[in-house]
Amino acid sequence: MSGRVPGTDLFVIKASGIDYQNLTPDNLILCNVDGTVVEGSPGSDGSPSSDTAAHAYVYRHMPDVGGVVHTHSNYATAWAARGEEIPCVITGMADEFGGPIPVGPFAIIGDESIGEGIVATLRGHRSRAVLMQNHGPFTIGKDPRDAVKAAVMLEDVARTVHISRQLGTPLAIPNVAIDTLFNRYQNVYGQEPQGSLFVD
Repeated sequence: MSGRVPGTDLFVIKASGIDYQNLTPDNLILCNVDGTVVEGSPGSDGSPSSDTAAHAYVYRHMPDVGGVVHTHSNYATAWAARGEEIPCVITGMADEFGGPIPVGPFAIIGDESIGEGIVATLRGHRSRAVLMQNHGPFTIGKDPRDAVKAAVMLEDVARTVHISRQLGTPLAIPNVAIDTLFNRYQNVYGQEPQGSLFVD
């Protein structure tokens, strides 16, 4: 997980090898958007996540993104292992993601390749989630909390659609209905509409 420092070209990312229950502000690592650690900052004596280059690439090329999350959640990763997009067959998925969850290309961890795949797949797409083939899901958001919400929602829809397919063939939602649902949820639903992260 990482989060952009608002109004800067910096982001914080989880340190490598630190359990989430042990995370504190002092062991989060501050990086420039080129992925280099900011010397002298809290946590700068540790090693950032092995996904740092991928997160940095996303922040450099998608300036509206304020949070990135990567998991290996079981159901979403199972779809990624098949290299198959998750079809939009439930209204909650249309609301949150505006259509199917796309699949990004296979890439080896450790450099910008995964970030390049994330950006290429999500740029111009309404989904805030991508299944990197044979790897797992990445989600983006306007801030880290929003990216975590997308990751939780992604795993939920991956599981639900998988179960639905065990019962038969899920019924697709027509594109015009997906558009209507997405617009309502992103721009009308709730107490304080925030709008979509991306322009349609």
